[in-house]
Amino acid sequence: MLEQIVMGRLRKRMRQLYAGIDTPPILDLEAYFPQAEALQMLYPMLRDEALALYAGAAGIPRFHEISTTQTRISASDGKDWRMVMVKSYGHLIRANAARTPALAGFLAANPQVSTAAYSFLDPGKHIPPHRGPFRGILRYHLCLYAPEPGPWLKVDGVTVPYEEGGALLWDDTFTHEVLNPGSHPRIALLLDVQRPVTRLAQKLAYRGMIRGGGLYSRLTEKRMRVA
Repeated sequence: MLEQIVMGRLRKRMRQLYAGIDTPPILDLEAYFPQAEALQMLYPMLRDEALALYAGAAGIPRFHEISTTQTRISASDGKDWRMVMVKSYGHLIRANAARTPALAGFLAANPQVSTAAYSFLDPGKHIPPHRGPFRGILRYHLCLYAPEPGPWLKVDGVTVPYEEGGALLWDDTFTHEVLNPGSHPRIALLLDVQRPVTRLAQKLAYRGMIRGGGLYSRLTEKRMRVA
C-alpha cells in the first residue's frame, strides 16, 4: 500500500513535467539509444545467461512478487511472468548481477540504463493493455527466445512480432500489451533507458524518480534476488 501511494504521487508529478514531449510510440534506436549496438554484439552471451537462469525458473520471482503495483498485469490469468532484476532504478542487484556478467558489464559502462531485467513469459501468458506513467524513460526489448507460434507486443495499436535477436525501443506511456501464444516461454532482455531531454526540470525530474525508486529498490532488494 505504501509503495502504491508514494509512487503514485511521484508519477503523477512526473507526467505533468513531461507533458510537452511529442515523439512517436516506437523510436529509432540509432537516434535515441545508439549503445544498443553493443548489446547486439553481446547477444549470444546474453541469451546464454537467460537460458541458464531459466533452468532454475522456480527460483525466479514473479513480477507482482517484486512489485505489488504490477499485480493487475502480472497475476491476471494464472500464467507466470517472471523477472530477474539485475538493476532497478539505478540500484544494482549484486547477487543477480553475479549470475549475469555479460549484462552487468554492459550496465557498468552505460549508466543511462536505469533498470535492466531478464523477462520470462509463460506459454499462453497475456499481459493485458496498460500504459506506463513516466515519459522520462524509454523501454528497450531484445528478444532472446521466441517460441512458435510467435509472441507479439502491441504498442498503440501496432503489433510487433518478437523475433530472436530483434530489438525495439518504444515509449511505454502509450497503451501496450503482450501475448505469448507459444508452447515455450518468451525470453527477452528489458531495459529502461533515460530519455534524452534538454529542459533542466525534466532532467531533475528523472533524477528524482531514479533516486526515489532506487531507495525503494534497496529496501526491497530481497524480493528481487533469484533463489
